Amino acid sequence: MRLAIESEDRVGITQEILAKVAELGVNLTAMEVTQFYNYLHLDSESPQLLAQLQTIPGVKQVKAIELLPGERSAKQLEAMLAKIPEPILDIDRNGRVLVANQSAQIAWSQYAGNQHDEPLIGLTLSKCIEQKLRVFLTEQSVTQEITFSGRQYFCDITPVKIEQKVQGAVLVLRSLTDVGRHLAATQTSDRGGFDNIIGKSVKLLQTLEQARKFSNLDLAVLIQGETGTGKELLARAIHDNSGRARKPFLAINCASLAQHLLESELFGYAAGAFTGARSGGKPGLFELADGGTVFLDEIAEMSVYLQAKLLRFLEDFRFRRVGGVKEKQVDVRIISATHESLSHLVEHKRFREDLFYRLNVLNLQLPALRQRNGDIPLLINHFASNAATQFRQPVPKIAADVLEQLYHYAWPGNVRQLQNTLFRAVALAEEGQVSHIELEPGGGSSSTHEVTNNVHTPASNVSILVENSGVTPGEVSYQSLNEAHQDFEKSLFERLLPLYPSTRKLAKRLNVSHNTVALKLRLYGLSAR
Repeated sequence: MRLAIESEDRVGITQEILAKVAELGVNLTAMEVTQFYNYLHLDSESPQLLAQLQTIPGVKQVKAIELLPGERSAKQLEAMLAKIPEPILDIDRNGRVLVANQSAQIAWSQYAGNQHDEPLIGLTLSKCIEQKLRVFLTEQSVTQEITFSGRQYFCDITPVKIEQKVQGAVLVLRSLTDVGRHLAATQTSDRGGFDNIIGKSVKLLQTLEQARKFSNLDLAVLIQGETGTGKELLARAIHDNSGRARKPFLAINCASLAQHLLESELFGYAAGAFTGARSGGKPGLFELADGGTVFLDEIAEMSVYLQAKLLRFLEDFRFRRVGGVKEKQVDVRIISATHESLSHLVEHKRFREDLFYRLNVLNLQLPALRQRNGDIPLLINHFASNAATQFRQPVPKIAADVLEQLYHYAWPGNVRQLQNTLFRAVALAEEGQVSHIELEPGGGSSSTHEVTNNVHTPASNVSILVENSGVTPGEVSYQSLNEAHQDFEKSLFERLLPLYPSTRKLAKRLNVSHNTVALKLRLYGLSAR
């Protein structure tokens, strides 16, 4: 029986309550006292005691309850800890386990080293954790890598201080797979798979159909395509549609890091492996992505030394951390990508042939944007809408001449360049309309439409230039089509500028925006009134 006794706050009332309990010979199991309440946990029911307690001066009410406040809090804490999937330990200053949640107890009971089925609570950490905790040295919250019950974890250690002295600590253990999954989530929150890849051109649809078939073939994939075609997006789609979708997808650009940094990022390093290394070591991407996928972008930029190490890893997916002696094995799928021709690099001894065959089990070729310019209108609508959403403004109207520029530009930077161009244009839109757009020189034209570096030129002006060019039919004096375009455009502006001396008049004559004319005049060193 549990009782809650409400009373006045006066000295001696608790002693009087205990005297009544002793007088009637009722066994008291537990007791809690607050300012206006005394809580009793009794072994048996006693109606006589209830009546006697009511006679004590200052007692207002005596009622039966299910749990004492401390018991209720303990039950709620236990239920909450049981829902947390990570093992949690509470230890005292001597490293003895005081509290362990259900996950920790299950991990300990399944450990092969627990031969005598010892309970976890009451053990010292030295029996279940290989490393020494740094919390008692630093007296600050720290994170270190530990081995608990034969498995590796990142351990978040929070000291418990009483009167500024560390009396224990709370340990939260996170598996490396969970860390990898969280790291993957920070890289991207979008898991739309193939629906994220916009386009209806035949070449793109053929590539996507191949990629869907490759998704559930647990083999290495090599994606080739120019810069900005969406190789990483395709790799994520393959992962999200595979049996590894619930595991981490981790990506790294092999061209962005020096050799020794890339090696430690991929394979991790042991404690004290080099100057500046973390004292507890660090797992690499292969370790963090265990069960998932690692995407190696710009694989052609990897050094010959790392190519050899990667080849060895792909033999049986075993490796040792940099500076380490313990061998580890993981289960990862490798998807690699490059904008270069690996077969050409193999011929010139710049890429290992044996590694090439390991990576090129399944091959995908992403078409350049100029090879599927029918998808440009879809992409324009998508990127303009996304940009407007980010800038919290209505989707602007894009002028007809700007749309023509976008459609006929060759897009050397492909989809990424188009996206950046649209974001910039929407950000600079005036009065709800994009009337001018700046494109990098050298993009050329993606069709036979009469375009001169993205400025539509009326046919009536072509004869003016040809008659005064001094170039005889059949004579070619240009090194490239872009050079011819620029020379043609400059000559056209030089010829028309005296007749239309202001940017607005010249813009009206050429049927383009005055901003476009001003940009071109600056480009060619010309000036208007």
